[in-house]
Amino acid sequence: MPKKNKIIAVTNQKGGVGKTTTAINIATSMAAIKKSVLLIDLDPQGNASTGLGISEKDREIGAYEMLGEKKDIKKSIKSTQIPGLDIIPATVDLSAVEVELVDSKDRMKRLARYNSFFREKYNFIFIDCPPSLGLLTINALTAADSLLIPLQCEFFALEGLSHLKKTISRIKQNLNTTIYIEGILLTMYDKRNRISAEVKAEVIKYFGKDVFKTIIPRNVRLSEAPSHGLPAILYDINSTGSQAYISLAKEMIQRAK
Repeated sequence: MPKKNKIIAVTNQKGGVGKTTTAINIATSMAAIKKSVLLIDLDPQGNASTGLGISEKDREIGAYEMLGEKKDIKKSIKSTQIPGLDIIPATVDLSAVEVELVDSKDRMKRLARYNSFFREKYNFIFIDCPPSLGLLTINALTAADSLLIPLQCEFFALEGLSHLKKTISRIKQNLNTTIYIEGILLTMYDKRNRISAEVKAEVIKYFGKDVFKTIIPRNVRLSEAPSHGLPAILYDINSTGSQAYISLAKEMIQRAK
């Protein structure tokens, strides 16, 4: 059964699908409708941290320290310019975790140690995963209740999804028996492009109710916003991309009822 306060991994092993854009904007949208939200940046590139305007000096304690020897998790959490939205930021140091934890018996469950704390403090916890199946992503999938899977409307999308399904199956067998798909989110949809419509039809055919009704359009405002250190919803709330993420937040709340 879905839990009231949820941990959701935003993941796809294929890069360039709008994963970080989705993590930033769904987190902001949930905060905008008065939910308390934490975004965990688990990608060493730190794009979610940049996209929320977190400076380098505010990243000195973040996700890397959180996954190390257990410390005060509160020191890793930073407030953002959005009321109700906190972040655990990332630095390139995160890329060393895989090597540093290689001999640790609990290396796949370092993030899950904090689940009780996260649930007590936040309605929604979103994890922005790296676009690969390494130790960081496995930590996210082990800790998460569910998966939000952005899927770009392009020719190779379904191929990537089949790999992800195999990964989910392995995680369910070995590490997290209760994880489920929160939803598959079609991104970068271009109604002028025939392939977008074909991918949409194919995904709905195979995954049915797992596919969100909300579709994220290809939108220049979504692309511009991170360079200003802003989620699209603050950069231009009236853009089609921003409105789509607000709609997604409402759909997710409705699904949980």
